Amino acid sequence: MSELTHFNEQGRAKMVDVSEKHDTVRTARAKTSILLNEAIYHQIKDGSNKKGDVFAVAQVAGIMSAKNTAQIIPMCHPLALSGVDIKFEWNVDEEASHYEVILYAVVKTKGPTGVEMEALTAASAAALTIYDMCKASGKEMVIGPTMLLEKTGGKSGDYIRS
Repeated sequence: MSELTHFNEQGRAKMVDVSEKHDTVRTARAKTSILLNEAIYHQIKDGSNKKGDVFAVAQVAGIMSAKNTAQIIPMCHPLALSGVDIKFEWNVDEEASHYEVILYAVVKTKGPTGVEMEALTAASAAALTIYDMCKASGKEMVIGPTMLLEKTGGKSGDYIRS
């Protein structure tokens, strides 16, 4: 079993020292989804949501949250991100009344620690923003599952979800 690195000699939480780690290019891609009702689906597709362009606002929320992950996840390092992108895909089966947005967040940096938490935070915040903008038309929306799909770079190597 590996040594627990997030605890000090007194057993209290600490932020890991990454000052000795080499800078490498690191990427992470995360995914989540949000189930909607038909009315919300049409609002987003038609651009008729009263709060504005749902995907545009969710895109900005995802980017902003990735940049601020260290502010909300206590042991995350503040990182200079090289790039953040959020993509949206529809998974719709109208006969089954299935309306789902699948969100992908891709984050990149060059530094001593990875960007998995930034990608997961970006995907989550974008989905939460969709919920916030659309809740007047149905509070039964369901977010998730949220997961890391892949990461590259760093000492532990690459990871791809099978």
